[in-house]
Amino acid sequence: MEHIARDADIAPVAALIADPTRAAMLTALLGGRALAAGELARMSGVSAATASAHLAKLLDGRLVDVVRQGRHRYYRLAGHEIAEVLEVLAGISARPPVRSLRQSRQARMLEEARTCYDHLAGRAGVGLLDRLREGGYYDGQDVTEAGERLLSRLGVDVAGARRSRRRFAPECLDWTERRAHLGGALGAAITEVLFERGWYRRGSVPRAVLLTDEGREGLAELFSGKGLTSVTPVT
Repeated sequence: MEHIARDADIAPVAALIADPTRAAMLTALLGGRALAAGELARMSGVSAATASAHLAKLLDGRLVDVVRQGRHRYYRLAGHEIAEVLEVLAGISARPPVRSLRQSRQARMLEEARTCYDHLAGRAGVGLLDRLREGGYYDGQDVTEAGERLLSRLGVDVAGARRSRRRFAPECLDWTERRAHLGGALGAAITEVLFERGWYRRGSVPRAVLLTDEGREGLAELFSGKGLTSVTPVT
């Protein structure tokens, strides 16, 4: 079979992702945190030796990176591009059946609020984008002048996000809501500040995040029109 010149060879990457164990590991890493091989083995339901073999293949395929801290090794996605591919695949894939009350609870938490690598997703992420758009802070492609003022007062480094080598403020189709949340460098910068302020915190379920009482009050104040004067930057 003759290939077109300069065609990308996607088959090896697709084959790496297609394996159920490796897919489970990659999905676990969508939370944005680096995880140890033992954690990934437990989350994907395989032995430590099997997990190590799969991680070696993911490393060779440049889908994950390894971070060393002393004698320990932690694995993370190789970049936001990998996360974007996984999120798109999730959007066109069937959802696994829920077989227990525990799984039902975990599914509800992920639908409500989760991280999509480094930005807010789920109903919380979709709702945040809705409020930015409805308030005239985001025009579908970029933040407006009012949006820059709002986000700067919140503590978001908008200028720094613009200098990033990734897309600035794209809309990402949320795979549970089937509507868009805010991704890219700006989505990541906003989410970082939400964690720094303690408005969101990580939950016990991997990828799930929880809105705190402080966050509920802060977001309500921010979008009430009072936030420009009452919300102070993170230092």
